[in-house]
Amino acid sequence: MVANQARVAVIGTGRMGAAMAGTLRRAEFEVVVYNRTRASAEQTAAQTGASVADTARDAAAEADIVISSLADDGALQAVYAGLDGVAAGLKPGSVAADTSTVDPETIRALAPLCEAAGAGLLDAPVSGSVQLVEAGKLTIMVGGDARALDMARPALEALSAQIFHVGALGTGATMKLAVNALVHATNTALSEALVLAEKAGVDRALAYEVFSAGAGGSPFVHYKKDAYLRPDETAVAFSLDLVAKDLKLILALADRVGAGMSQGAANLAIAAAAIDRGLGDHDMSAIAEYLRG
Repeated sequence: MVANQARVAVIGTGRMGAAMAGTLRRAEFEVVVYNRTRASAEQTAAQTGASVADTARDAAAEADIVISSLADDGALQAVYAGLDGVAAGLKPGSVAADTSTVDPETIRALAPLCEAAGAGLLDAPVSGSVQLVEAGKLTIMVGGDARALDMARPALEALSAQIFHVGALGTGATMKLAVNALVHATNTALSEALVLAEKAGVDRALAYEVFSAGAGGSPFVHYKKDAYLRPDETAVAFSLDLVAKDLKLILALADRVGAGMSQGAANLAIAAAAIDRGLGDHDMSAIAEYLRG
């Protein structure tokens, strides 16, 4: 082990998880990776110098800090529970930090499994793109015990520019859904505004330049420029299928707590229509493509 560094397990080697493994390796952490599709974990290991575990349990058993990055609630539950799950491999005194975008109740339901192993659990979802993971500049919203956060902080700091401890377990997931409600609303509004300008005769690139320079020129508008102007040349950063998944979670939370989310409902309807048009695996910026049609 590298001196003074905890060993980290990364569970889930999709776009974000693989990038996390790479960033942690560059920060000189020893990293073990696990993915339910082993070929993905092996590819990440080959690219980063991480080792590969046969099961989520094995990965957790080798680690002091477990970071999971998974697609949805079902994947998170499946990877943590069971004889070969993360919780079965956690060591006393270790900590698991889940960075997925899930329902707050899903993460809270995992707490007894981790507590039974004598380990801590944090919900630590992130805001930012793969590029921000690679630069170590994510924003991380953490829910859970402050002592568990202190234990996980070395690895989380390697991935982030800012860490917000927003409250008890589940509040990180809650905050991430609120953040994504804003992001998806911005994405829909930007798509509509861009198509409006185009259809009224303004050059697309020029319109985007004006948006970027004006009052609406948020960081999202700036870093999505290539996706909107050169979609065929730009890798998918966040698919419309995941947008719809997020918006369903957001609306379910809003219903439970009695918050009005009429814009969220409208955004889901537009995303669902674009998915029905065959754009589900396209980047979220494909809302503009749908609206042009």
